[in-house]
Amino acid sequence: MRRRWWLYPFWLLMALLSPGVRAELVVLTDNGQTYPLAPFLGVLRPPDAPPSAPAVPDLGAADPTRLLPLRSPGLTPGPVPLRPLPALYQGTLTRPVFVVGAGPLSQTWLRQHRSLLLSLGAVGLLVQAETPEDLHTMAAIAAGLPLLPASATDLIDTLALTHIPVLISRHGIEQ
Repeated sequence: MRRRWWLYPFWLLMALLSPGVRAELVVLTDNGQTYPLAPFLGVLRPPDAPPSAPAVPDLGAADPTRLLPLRSPGLTPGPVPLRPLPALYQGTLTRPVFVVGAGPLSQTWLRQHRSLLLSLGAVGLLVQAETPEDLHTMAAIAAGLPLLPASATDLIDTLALTHIPVLISRHGIEQ
């Protein structure tokens, strides 16, 4: 008798979709700041279906001004000598990352290195900002570079950073 292996996925799918097979959802984390997925799936709704959620959901912390003041204790403006990236992270860093604050040193550094950062496809972390004007100023200087407001506390500990601005790439940690 000849076996029809190509039918196995079909039978597996049928078994999983049968009414007798049910699985409970497992909650991995719930921090109280989650949002329903439905508003983002509006494009999957038929055009004639009535909307089930507001067109623009409240995204909470996605509004960068809600993150202010943004501080990363342990990081100060200053010189960063070139040093190698720890061996553990050399194979895992797929894209260069630059870390800046909103101060004058970071602004000058970003202006001077913007074209290089663009050519590298670098992603920026803005780790110190006090006002919405700081966010707008740094975004204007970065023009074309992704610049995300974030705390760098874990990065400081992991890479033993003490000063900004800094570029972290496969070649090392440098200014």
